[in-house]
Amino acid sequence: MKVTDSMTAKHHPHVLPLGTYLIIGSLLLALTAITVYISLFDFGSMNLIVAMAVAATKATLVALYFMHLKYDKKIFSIVFVGALIFLAIFIIFTMLDTLRRDDINPIRIKTISPNAVIYQDKPVADSTDTAGQSGVTDSLTVDSAVTDQSSH
Repeated sequence: MKVTDSMTAKHHPHVLPLGTYLIIGSLLLALTAITVYISLFDFGSMNLIVAMAVAATKATLVALYFMHLKYDKKIFSIVFVGALIFLAIFIIFTMLDTLRRDDINPIRIKTISPNAVIYQDKPVADSTDTAGQSGVTDSLTVDSAVTDQSSH
């Protein structure tokens, strides 16, 4: 096997000027402010996509400049981007499953009738309790009062 210069070359750390760090830091702060600002709006089904786009932009800036991925070997960038793509695929498939579950098995919620058998033997509380709390009523009393008023 022939030894090439790229195999024997030592990695030298890349030092960025302070101005670059300040610019990237300012961009990250601006993107954080944008994140807070757009959270005040309702984009409907696009809420998650907009939030993830801003978050992905911030993560890209951190990876490129603070982790020096921009100035490192390209294989590290390929591995990093590949991992992000697979993560996005897994999240998308999970979201497709969880957002559409009610299409297969719809949730049916039935209200409890105030005239159900379980409430028939329940004693009705007086408007003044023996402990001195006035105005405490039983839920059956309230339900029956509402039913009585609606029937008149």
